[in-house]
Amino acid sequence: MTEYGRGPGSEPWHPGDPLFGDQGWEGQQQYPQQPGQYGHGEQGYADQYGQGQEPGHYQQGHDPGHYPQQQYQQQPQGYVDPQYQQQQYQEQQYGAGHPGGYDTPGNLGQQYDGNWETGQAAMAYAAPPVDPYGGQNPDLYGTPEAYPPPQPPGRRQDPPEPVVDWAPEAPVNPAEPDREPEEKQRFFAAEEEEDEEYDEEPGRGRGSGDGDRRSKTKKRKSKNGVACLVVALVLAGGVGGAGYFAYQFWQGEFGAAPDFAGSGSGEVQVEIPKAAGGYEIGNILKKAGVVKSVDAFVSAQQRNPKGLSIQAGVYTLKKEMSADSAVTLMLDPASQANLVIPEGKRSAWVYAQLDERLGLKEGTTKSIAREKADSLGLPDWAKNHKDVKDPLEGFLFPASYPVAKGSKPEDALRKMVARANQEYGKLDLDAKAKELGLQGPWEVLTVASLVQVEGKYKHDFDKVARVVYNRLKPGNTQTAGRLEFDSTVNYLKGTSTLDVGTVDDMRKIKDPYNTYAYDVKGLTPGPISNPGIEALNSAMNPADGPWYYFVSINENKTVFSVTNEEHNRNVAEYEKQRKQGQ
Repeated sequence: MTEYGRGPGSEPWHPGDPLFGDQGWEGQQQYPQQPGQYGHGEQGYADQYGQGQEPGHYQQGHDPGHYPQQQYQQQPQGYVDPQYQQQQYQEQQYGAGHPGGYDTPGNLGQQYDGNWETGQAAMAYAAPPVDPYGGQNPDLYGTPEAYPPPQPPGRRQDPPEPVVDWAPEAPVNPAEPDREPEEKQRFFAAEEEEDEEYDEEPGRGRGSGDGDRRSKTKKRKSKNGVACLVVALVLAGGVGGAGYFAYQFWQGEFGAAPDFAGSGSGEVQVEIPKAAGGYEIGNILKKAGVVKSVDAFVSAQQRNPKGLSIQAGVYTLKKEMSADSAVTLMLDPASQANLVIPEGKRSAWVYAQLDERLGLKEGTTKSIAREKADSLGLPDWAKNHKDVKDPLEGFLFPASYPVAKGSKPEDALRKMVARANQEYGKLDLDAKAKELGLQGPWEVLTVASLVQVEGKYKHDFDKVARVVYNRLKPGNTQTAGRLEFDSTVNYLKGTSTLDVGTVDDMRKIKDPYNTYAYDVKGLTPGPISNPGIEALNSAMNPADGPWYYFVSINENKTVFSVTNEEHNRNVAEYEKQRKQGQ
């Protein structure tokens, strides 16, 4: 018997008894109860099935008609209900009192844990630990307010309104059956302002009568009809386009490419750039009227075993040639109209060739070269040298250049200078000039021009370059610092001959390029030819030797000597063999 006088009999529980109402709350704070709130009083009650409930025994069937009865089982000591943990998480996330779900039929409602009635879950509400320092325990989690018990269904709050992140489609007004969805209106035609106001409720705004509605319906139908007509035309055009492309595909796969017949007539020059492929060449020929189609030329080029060997350059062809004839003629060297500059040729020779090829008056290209030398691409180290006879000498690089009829001579000269800059740029001319005791790249190029002309054969270039440097030494006793080359006299005279005259006669010529004159020592003012890469490499890397003289007896024999006496004997042998060969 408890202190409140409760015995085993049928007396009602005392309201002040801690065991009154729910069991298992031993010593915990109780929440006030309203009479009949849980569906029972002090004397007990009968549920809808006629089963009585003993006072003080609460079960989760206390809300008849809404919640099914559930028999709760006893849990072991220390058990913490997972539903209680879920409720604690929800309260931490959303605040105390959060319902934890929707309490409506078909949705998950707040679960009521029967373990709270059995007293087993009371372990979660254990008494707070005692402060070791004797003060009041500041831990708020040890108070009942930190873990309120679950609320019965009658005290639950309404669930929060669900967040709607989509807009439901507006219901169609039965009174307006002709109204179309907004998406269709935007697809077929943009509605005018008065059509947008048509969404107003009947009786509001303007135009709610039948006549106004019919007029707007006709307007929509008219717009929709025009849109449908446009769609039909687009579909028809698509079918026609598909047919066209199908025809083109069939023509390309099975039909022969358009082509002329025969070898053509007339004459036309075309220029083929570097690295041009078959289709690019075919386009150039088609624009010039040589072939009828690009495909015909490409097919002919692929059929010819040598068709892919067509090089860049200028070709003299005919109008309206068959593709096969065009390919055959382009492979014939006679059709190539390129200007080829051999190594060692002077600029004067190049000018004369350009005048002849372009049909210009003699001397035209030479005059243009002198007037426009500074605008043709010369580097700074090749400008403003004293007593230079031709500013472009040494920069008309030996190579093959396309020169088509009707082009300008300065265009061809500019290509030659650009090629020289490209080749010279690959070499470290400044460093080599300092190493050889020369005044910059200009003198290196001048030495190369002398080696190119004096050295009759390339295998002699390295030794000829050494002879040049030995004669430039101011302390040499053989030539006293003079070059004494016949080639320099030929250059200033504009001739190319072995019979330049006697030494005494040559010494009398007053010219900076006359290396026989007593007062002319060192190099000429500038190059005397347009050297190639081999002569330039020899000028930069001369052979080692003490030679001051040389003479070429024949193609396979060039003799070098140190003294003038030895050189004179070699010259006598040369004259002997030359006479025998005549």
